[in-house]
Amino acid sequence: MTSTVDNTVEEPGGDTEKSWWRTHSELGVCVLLLAVGVLVLTDALTIPADFTQRGPVGPAAVPVVVGSALVLVALLLAVDVLRGGRGEAEAGEDVDLDAPADWRTVLMLGGAFLLNAALIDTVGFPISSALMFWGAAYALGSRNHFRDPLIAAGLSLVTWFAFNELLGVPLPGGPLMGVL
Repeated sequence: MTSTVDNTVEEPGGDTEKSWWRTHSELGVCVLLLAVGVLVLTDALTIPADFTQRGPVGPAAVPVVVGSALVLVALLLAVDVLRGGRGEAEAGEDVDLDAPADWRTVLMLGGAFLLNAALIDTVGFPISSALMFWGAAYALGSRNHFRDPLIAAGLSLVTWFAFNELLGVPLPGGPLMGVL
């Protein structure tokens, strides 16, 4: 006794064949890469720099290379997808491919990041990034309310010190500027 399994997916319109857009969904990644590449290129080409001040390689060199690479990868990926290339499905043994996305975690991480962006000029980098690190730890499942803020504060202070003092990249200190 043998049984066969029918793996066809029925579309809302009643078709048992997959739609063209569903089979070529990776084109969305191509469009995103192309848009980011064009944005990087347009921004890089508008960077003002005088040759006498910058020398032969100016501040736009790296962004032009990165933007060009993004555009090239987008075009090569689009050609591959249109020729029938498909990304390999996730094969992890502990990954449930049928589980829905965890939008709560994604939104909490995004909220922690946006809170950091909103507060960085007001309260300074050490405090705003400590809140972001603590919020990210909470969003990812850590519930130790004593250890997490201490690690977040230490990590943000080490990061601020490394950038501000060692690398010479000034970050806003906020009200802690006189203390640090």
